[in-house]
Amino acid sequence: MFNITPMVRNLLIINVVVFILQANGVFDYRSFALHHFGSDYFQPVQIFTHMFLHGGWAHLFSNMFSLFIFGPLLERFWGSQRFLSFYLITGLGASMLYSGVRAYELNTIENEAVQYIENPTPAGFYNFMESHYAGGYEKRFAIEYQRNPDNEGYITESKKAVTAVFNQAFNMPMLGASGAVFGILMAFGMLFPNLELFLLFLPIPIKAKYFVLFYGAYELYAGFNRVPGDNVAHFAHLGGMLFAYILIKMWQRNDYQDT
Repeated sequence: MFNITPMVRNLLIINVVVFILQANGVFDYRSFALHHFGSDYFQPVQIFTHMFLHGGWAHLFSNMFSLFIFGPLLERFWGSQRFLSFYLITGLGASMLYSGVRAYELNTIENEAVQYIENPTPAGFYNFMESHYAGGYEKRFAIEYQRNPDNEGYITESKKAVTAVFNQAFNMPMLGASGAVFGILMAFGMLFPNLELFLLFLPIPIKAKYFVLFYGAYELYAGFNRVPGDNVAHFAHLGGMLFAYILIKMWQRNDYQDT
């Protein structure tokens, strides 16, 4: 268990050190987390740096625990250089898929916001906030707005709230090593499909291929059924798994041709 491989150890150290610096305010994490390409906060370096930031100790622990458990066997199988390449490529691939899906989601939110501002109604305000805002502000305000639908003050306030929700969504960054970690899970399931795992929350053996299948199915479901307040980047997880599958198949084909 403690025979950790060199590259996994280095990645663990880098992620933990970066998080400690981040948590102590040594740098502003928003400058290095991945923002939407159209955001004023976007910088090209974020495509790479977001993979080494985390949203809290629990986020860091879950990712690093998975890297610690599943990474060493893959590094021994591939070697350190190929493992690092795999980690970085799947992490970048995850951010690509996430960014594409996020661009579509933001375009939808923007269209709904514009439609509301052009034609404000209490029902339209409530529906917009129910779909895109996780707080309770809209429920309290919507009652008064419903009672006074022609009140200019309420109409103006509702437009400001809708605009604020869109701006918040537009500038919300993505961060974490989850894309690369889910790539590692996918690789583990593909390369060692019949290896049995004992999960902390399910104390019965389950083969790696079924664990990956169930986890992938859950992420797909959660990605298409997101609710307000769900800040998990499900499509980044799926992106890591997708790029892992593609990359492994490419390597297997090339390795077969070289033999």
